[in-house]
Amino acid sequence: MKVLPFKIPKPKNEALIYQEDRDRILYGQLHQHQEIQISLIVKGSGSFVVADTINEYQEGDILAIGEYLPHVFKSDSHKSDESIMCSLFFKKDAFGRHFFELTDMAETKEFFKGSEYGLKVLSKKQKITKQFNKLSHQNKLERVATLLKILNLISIAETTPLSSFVYKKRFTDDEGKRMNDVFEYAMEKFYEPITLEEIADKAHMNKNSFCRYFKKRTNKTFFQFLIEIRIENACKLINSNPDLSISMISEQCGFRTIANFNRKFKEIKGVTPTDYRRQR
Repeated sequence: MKVLPFKIPKPKNEALIYQEDRDRILYGQLHQHQEIQISLIVKGSGSFVVADTINEYQEGDILAIGEYLPHVFKSDSHKSDESIMCSLFFKKDAFGRHFFELTDMAETKEFFKGSEYGLKVLSKKQKITKQFNKLSHQNKLERVATLLKILNLISIAETTPLSSFVYKKRFTDDEGKRMNDVFEYAMEKFYEPITLEEIADKAHMNKNSFCRYFKKRTNKTFFQFLIEIRIENACKLINSNPDLSISMISEQCGFRTIANFNRKFKEIKGVTPTDYRRQR
C-alpha cells in the first residue's frame, strides 16, 4: 500500500491493512487519510508534525493518528542508516458501522476519542510491542484479533496527546501541498532567519492572506510554530550533545539572543534549558 499525499488507497474488501515501512527515512510528505493509524517505531528517530504540533519520535514509540489528521515525519537520517515503522490502518466502521458501538467494545471509546488529536502511548508499551511483533507472520483473521488486543491495551494505557488543535475541515490536495511546502521549509530551515515575506512566497500567497490561512488551520501563527520547531531541535541537541553549551545550542537553533532562547524554552517546556539538561 503506497501512501500518497492526503490520500491512502486501500485494497478492495480489506478492513485492516498491515504495513511495514523500511527506508533510510520515513515518508516525508504532509498527508492525511481516512484510516486510523497505529504505528510502532521499530528503528530510527526524528521529528513529526501532527496537526498544529511538532513532536519527537524514537525507537520503541507507539503512536496513534486519527482519521483525516494531517501529519508528516522527518527522520534524523544522520543518526541511522535505516528507519523502520510497522503500522495498522483501519476505518472505524471497517468491521461494521456499529461494531465499536457495541457494549463489548465500550473500552475502546477513549482510544477513538484520543486518536482525534493523535496520541502517544506512555505505558503498556512492552505488551503492545509484543502484539505488533506477531503481525508480520499472521493471517488476516489473526491480525484483526491482534488489532483488538492492541486497542484494548492502548485504551487502558497512559497516553499523551500529539496535538492541541485540529482543523475540522478536510484538506484538499492543493491545501495539502501548500501546507506541506510550508512545514517542510520550516523544518529544513529552522536555524536560519525566516521572514514572513519568504514563507508567504513558499505558499504562493501575500503576507496577510498567508497569516490568516495558517492561523485558521493550526490555531497559531507561523512564527509560534517555527519557535516550537526550534525548541524541539534544541531539546535534541541538549539530549545528544552534553558538552555543547546552551549558548551554542541557542545559536544553532536559530535564536538571535540567549535571553530570548531561555524565555521561549521555559514557555514551552516549563523549565529553563539548563534545568532541562540537569533533569536528563
